[in-house]
Amino acid sequence: MAFLNLSNSGGYLSLDEAQCREAGRSCAERYRNADPFPHIVINDFLDAGLLRQIIRDFPESAGKFHFMRDQERLKYQFHPQECTGLAVRNLFAELNSQAFLTFLTEMTGIGGLIADPYFSGAGLHETKRGGHLSIHADFNRHHVMNVERRLNLLIYLNEDWEESYGGALELWDRDMAACRQKVLPALGRAVIFTTDLNSYHGHPDPLTCPEDRSRRSIATYYYAVPDGAWKAPDRTTNFRPRPNSADKRDWEVMLDHLLREWAPPVLQRRLRL
Repeated sequence: MAFLNLSNSGGYLSLDEAQCREAGRSCAERYRNADPFPHIVINDFLDAGLLRQIIRDFPESAGKFHFMRDQERLKYQFHPQECTGLAVRNLFAELNSQAFLTFLTEMTGIGGLIADPYFSGAGLHETKRGGHLSIHADFNRHHVMNVERRLNLLIYLNEDWEESYGGALELWDRDMAACRQKVLPALGRAVIFTTDLNSYHGHPDPLTCPEDRSRRSIATYYYAVPDGAWKAPDRTTNFRPRPNSADKRDWEVMLDHLLREWAPPVLQRRLRL
């Protein structure tokens, strides 16, 4: 049985928010106390049948750009819009849903999480034989939404993956002195971790899998507004009357806005007691 279940409603698969909330709470202590930084590894995270359908619909990499530099080689990325399979599109929509954000919030304790509708750097990932991804800490800012990256989710799509193939995800300590965790990228295994400037991870050794195999995964990222980023006055809904109409002004709202914009903070606090 999968850790999170998607129920079928008219052909669309959806997560249940109540189940996600309870699942998140059940993992909170393990996640927050993990070494070398907050993370969790969950086997059978989603239904294996759904993941096998995504594997069957996995895009072809022939002719597609891939990274070929010292730090990452033979790595391909497929944006969700490049994926034609309905199961893939459905799953990415649910990984950005309120239900899934509830799971992440309850588990991590990070409030105000934001899913990425642009899927910047996310999607389906594939690394071919001989490829690798050096140990690194991820980019921290989403330049379109101007928010801070806080969480990574990886779900692996590799059935019967042998340890001798390599490709285990390595989590290193914050001093880059030692690898503290290794996670084999087996089918249905999910890794979720807090990402910051010192959350070092990767699979740095070249893959030795057979030529007809590759290391595949689903990747999504989650964000939050940085502390202190909100500078504008906090306003409620501002109803305005149309010219030459019987529409009424909301004088209570107008007074509230005037207070928020012009009264000193100490006076605002007193008037709201």
